[in-house]
Amino acid sequence: MTTRENDKQGDGLEETVLDYKTQGDGIVDPKLVLDYDPMFRGILGTGVSRRSLLNAAGAAALGSVIPASRSFAADDKFDPVVRIGYLPITDAAALIVAHEMGFLKKEGLDSVRPTLIRGWSPLVEAFASHRFNLAHLLIPIPIWMRYNNKFPVKITAWDHTNGSAIVVGKNSGIETFKDFGGKQFAMPFWYSIHNIISQLELRNAGITPVIRPQTAKLAPNECNFLVLAPPDMPPALAAGKIDAYCVAEPFNALGELKAGGKMLRFTGDIWKGHPCCVVVMHEADTMDPARAAWAQGVHNAIIAAQIHLAENRQSMAQMLSRDGKGYLPFPKEVVERAMLFYSPAYYKNPEAIKHPDWGMDRINFQGWPYQSATELVVTDLKKTVITGDAKFLEGLSPEHVAKDLVNYDFVKKALEKNPKWKKDASVPQSGDPYTRVEVIDL
Repeated sequence: MTTRENDKQGDGLEETVLDYKTQGDGIVDPKLVLDYDPMFRGILGTGVSRRSLLNAAGAAALGSVIPASRSFAADDKFDPVVRIGYLPITDAAALIVAHEMGFLKKEGLDSVRPTLIRGWSPLVEAFASHRFNLAHLLIPIPIWMRYNNKFPVKITAWDHTNGSAIVVGKNSGIETFKDFGGKQFAMPFWYSIHNIISQLELRNAGITPVIRPQTAKLAPNECNFLVLAPPDMPPALAAGKIDAYCVAEPFNALGELKAGGKMLRFTGDIWKGHPCCVVVMHEADTMDPARAAWAQGVHNAIIAAQIHLAENRQSMAQMLSRDGKGYLPFPKEVVERAMLFYSPAYYKNPEAIKHPDWGMDRINFQGWPYQSATELVVTDLKKTVITGDAKFLEGLSPEHVAKDLVNYDFVKKALEKNPKWKKDASVPQSGDPYTRVEVIDL
């Protein structure tokens, strides 16, 4: 795989070929020594303990996340300042870049520095409380918000495609998905693409996903699923408290480099160009004609940011890292690996990339919310083991969700202004770029 980046003189582009021999796990580089607590306490105020793991396994899904103190139909006075909430993952890169690199400003919009939130539940709560008017959420979360809790949320674009993986402990004994029997498997959230894809793979391998306390006895063909905040996953893997996890980058890269983890499979090699985090707005901000110019400017900036990310991966990884602007609390080498390193030659044991012909990257950047993908998420979510009351999914029509939950207007106009988006490998390279057939190979 290759990537293109601005040369030092800024007067053109040079081709850089990533070499797995120098970009792989065996690098001796003092800059990769994290000088903060591996439990991330100093950066994100977090740690992982046996108590937190046991509690996570049996916790309710999302029932108390959405504030109940006011009507969901209520809408705070419109604030044109763009306020972004994000988790410290590369999924948020387009929103961060839209602010940091001036794409929002170019559209005549004011924005404040995006706010880092350490977990999905607090981000959902902050968005629902109107602390943020722009955020990224795992694609199943707004499905739950709108149809279970009747919260007026809209998906308005995709933040990215791919960008996640399944990492296993080097001493876990896991070489294939058939080896997950009796193991502990961490997810970032029940309503996540990670949960959906991981359970698809396990069921295909004859393993039954279950949700039980970590102390519960498992059958040889059962794998226990639990939820951990992404920053907790590498430390838990290193401590042997979990056997594997599936999460967004750069926590997979960090798991490889610092937590004794090895890559089992990239999710973008299972579901070609799959959605993960989506752009969400409050419905009123997408429906009020007086706010249409504002919403359009936001999406113009997001699409411009995605194209900039695709064309300047290394410099953007540097900017996002703690060595740059500090949006992600990781050294640049970790973020660079998460955004650039996708080598079939390196990831051979186990074979984490089985479809190099798909042309995917470790993470891709394009914003069109394919209706076919939304429908498939709803369909597969119904088959996924989730804690809490998920009865609302039973009568949910995938076609209805794709038409009702997603606003296509702003993103399509933005894409039409920026035809470079069609170059992304997750976009069909022939025929109608706005329509595709979903490809999944377990």
